[in-house]
Amino acid sequence: MYPQLLIDHGKIIKNVRRMIQLCADHNIEITGVTKVFCGDRRIASTYLRGGLTRLGDSRVANLRKLEGLPCEKWLIRMPMLHEAAETVRYADVSLNSELETLRALNDAAAAQNTVHKVVLMYDLGDLREGFCDPDELRKAAEWTRSAPGLELIGVGTNLTCFSFVHPDTEKLTLLRDAARNIGAAACISGGNSATLDLMLRGGIPEGVNLLRLGESLLFGRERAHYRYLDGTSNDAFLLEAEVIEVKDKPTLPWGEIGRDSYGNTPVFTDRGIRRKAICALGKQDTDVETMWPVDPGVEILGASSDHLMLDITDCETPYRVGDAVRFRLGYFALMRASTSPYVSKIHLNMDSEA
Repeated sequence: MYPQLLIDHGKIIKNVRRMIQLCADHNIEITGVTKVFCGDRRIASTYLRGGLTRLGDSRVANLRKLEGLPCEKWLIRMPMLHEAAETVRYADVSLNSELETLRALNDAAAAQNTVHKVVLMYDLGDLREGFCDPDELRKAAEWTRSAPGLELIGVGTNLTCFSFVHPDTEKLTLLRDAARNIGAAACISGGNSATLDLMLRGGIPEGVNLLRLGESLLFGRERAHYRYLDGTSNDAFLLEAEVIEVKDKPTLPWGEIGRDSYGNTPVFTDRGIRRKAICALGKQDTDVETMWPVDPGVEILGASSDHLMLDITDCETPYRVGDAVRFRLGYFALMRASTSPYVSKIHLNMDSEA
């Protein structure tokens, strides 16, 4: 059973409905991103029950799991050339920044006797995907509009994912104006959960009408300042790990200390003898830097590939071997736990309407 990821669908649907309400107040629609939970069809269905009509994922393999769900599906990472045919089959819309890829998508759409929708990406400073040159963006739009197997529906941007450049009114005004200049203003996608803070401050210019949201739907948190939003739950996902050792141990290791797997030499502070526990959970299963013990007396000391070291000296609960310790998760901890085959997935309150 352990480690196990507890997934509360009642809290997820509550978050989805709250985010839909907040965005609707600013004339913004949502593409709900499913990549962090590997396109799990059960969670995606909860998104739809909450009121979403679009789902997006970065991997075609995950979109394949969503086949047949009654919604528009987006591939939110630019397609690889070799997966053009699968992109057209499993995604209604894809984000693009390369003319060669657009040609492949057009050919694939023609072969499947369909039309594939395209959003062209515009790089506004984060230096991840997108055209930097407005003329190149315009030429790509002209080519896409001439392609019989493609339909240009809009322009998008991505911020706060690589260089961690924050969205602002000036950048999103440039995005809107670029979309209008190339005649693709029906869908102007102004980024991800990092854009929510700007939205709530009234800083999104008129015309930007869609956000691609993942973290805020799952954790109720905007990404720019890591602020939890009122009326949301931050514990829809909990990770439980079993204790496999409890002992009193010193806080200073003894012997010559070498470098860790990243080439760094760890530093330790002498805190005397402390009560410590080891859980059967490690970096192969989750990201220990983005998870937090539910019990405030538990302190995470660190982890190796499959051992999690805890200080439990200050706990009111007398943890013993065989007990479970529970953790709240952040985005990357959830992503790794969802991906790990060693973590059991337990779905709770699947019929809840919150």
